[in-house]
Amino acid sequence: MLDQWAHLNGVEIDFSRPGKPTDNAHIEAFNSRLRAECLNASWFLSLADARDRLEA
Repeated sequence: MLDQWAHLNGVEIDFSRPGKPTDNAHIEAFNSRLRAECLNASWFLSLADARDRLEA
């Protein structure tokens, strides 16, 4: 399904190699901060609640 969407929208999918998070250190650092500062520290009641609180 993802492959089909990507093909139809002209998007090239380029996956990181398994076990190689250093292939994209910027996104790995972002994911780590998001998890620590938001996801592990908050309880979201809905997707809308999560969007509102993360934007704030």
